[in-house]
Amino acid sequence: EFERNLARSGVHLVKFWFSVSRKEQRRRFKERESHPLKQWKLSPVDLASLDKWDEYTRAKELMFFHTDTADAPWTVIKSDCKKRARLNAMRYALHKLPYTNKDLDAIGPVDPLLVGRAQVVYERGEQTQTAPLM
Repeated sequence: EFERNLARSGVHLVKFWFSVSRKEQRRRFKERESHPLKQWKLSPVDLASLDKWDEYTRAKELMFFHTDTADAPWTVIKSDCKKRARLNAMRYALHKLPYTNKDLDAIGPVDPLLVGRAQVVYERGEQTQTAPLM
């Protein structure tokens, strides 16, 4: 209801979910464990979360099911490559928001293989069978 009211009052609401695959998350965690300048990024909670991937995925799907609406849709950005994910998120926002002198050629296209609606963009094998279908 809150997001619907915001959107209908003229607020441009963009909700991003940066999705990292299980394989990439494990790679990043291993790198953080071994790299002295990145160890601060890794907490015991992060390490414990690796065993809870399926539970987190179900919770994410339920969150999408209840909060991905026509007025306030989630936009999923596949984020295994941080640079490409960030560029595509910026491009998406620049394409969506109205402003003067918008130059679509300068912005560049959004990669449809990395960016899409929550019910469409999932990492292969990520969606569980126990959450409600969207």
